[in-house]
Amino acid sequence: MTKVHDGLPVKGYRPQDQERIDLADLCKEQEELSMRLIEALEGRLDCDHRHLAIAKTNLQQGWMWAVRAIFQPGRIKLPGDDKPGWVEPPEQ
Repeated sequence: MTKVHDGLPVKGYRPQDQERIDLADLCKEQEELSMRLIEALEGRLDCDHRHLAIAKTNLQQGWMWAVRAIFQPGRIKLPGDDKPGWVEPPEQ
């Protein structure tokens, strides 16, 4: 039987089994390897640092979406969801 861990203490996240946690950890390890390569390239003068910044951002986003695909957080309920029609945003 696969152990199930409580979800993150963040609304929308559900309990996760160990296999999903292991997959997310693997993604995080690969992200770290990718980021270290980009950071090594940033130390070179013969690389375009603007392109490296774009690569860094896109790698971070890609790994974030991969982990999100594994954990599949859901939508959350807000006050007023039980009322039909448009829910006005709270006043500032």
